[in-house]
Order: sequence, then C-alpha cells, then structure tokens
Amino acid sequence: MGPVRVSVDIPQAIERVWEEAGALDRHAEWMADAQSIEFLGPERSGVGTRLRVATRLGPLHTIDELMVTAWEPPRRIEVEHHGRFRGWGRFHLEPLGPARTRFTWEESIHFPWYLGGPLGALAARPIFTWVWRRNLARFRARLTYP
Repeated sequence: MGPVRVSVDIPQAIERVWEEAGALDRHAEWMADAQSIEFLGPERSGVGTRLRVATRLGPLHTIDELMVTAWEPPRRIEVEHHGRFRGWGRFHLEPLGPARTRFTWEESIHFPWYLGGPLGALAARPIFTWVWRRNLARFRARLTYP
C-alpha cells in the first residue's frame, strides 16, 4: 500500500505540539485504534525506543511492534512496524506561525498474504485514512480544549 497521509492544523506552537506528540506513553489516549502501549526496554523516547502496541480496528486485533528510527525534536518521529503488519510511520510537525502547527501523519503498511497482501491493504486504505484523521482530531482537541 502506498503511504496514507493525513494532516491537521493545530492552534499551538510547535514546541507544545511536540511535547504531546513526543510523549509516546500517552499515544493510546488519543489514538482510538491503540488499546495499550508497552515499552520493550528502558527507553521512552529517541531512536531505538521499542514499543508493543495492542491495536484494534473493529473486530480485528493485532499486536504491533514498533521501533523508533528517527527522532528530531520538535519536527519528526519515524517508526518501523514489525510483526504481522510491516512498514513505516512518520509524524512531521511544521510551524505555520508562532502559535500554529501542521501535524502530518504518514503510514505505509504492508499486509501479510493471508490478509490479502496488496489488495487487502488497498481495501483497508479508506478505513486507515478515516481512523487516522479521527485520531488527529482527537489529538488536536487535547491541545485546544484542555
């Protein structure tokens, strides 16, 4: 599946948005599809941080193992997905002014053959887009309506 990309503009400075986006332990609070996050080592941020994320989309459940591959405060976090679903993800923050930031989320996920491979990924694309847009709206609300 080619990358899915969604964005939201947030009326906060990039440093404040990074503070929340970089708090990996709190991602399950605003990602509706992430049920829980467990760190697989002592690191809680930065390159090399490893996480196990229990994910649920409707009736589908999986455990996703992630490793942080890029960490550039206050602009970018990248991860690799390992496990049943493979691929990569990226959060990119772009300042739009002193008190406005664009948060862009990109993911490229490869489905296993038994879930339809590339065709399964293509069929899931609109669902992922909808879920991740909703997640970014929840993230924005955390920073806009405390």
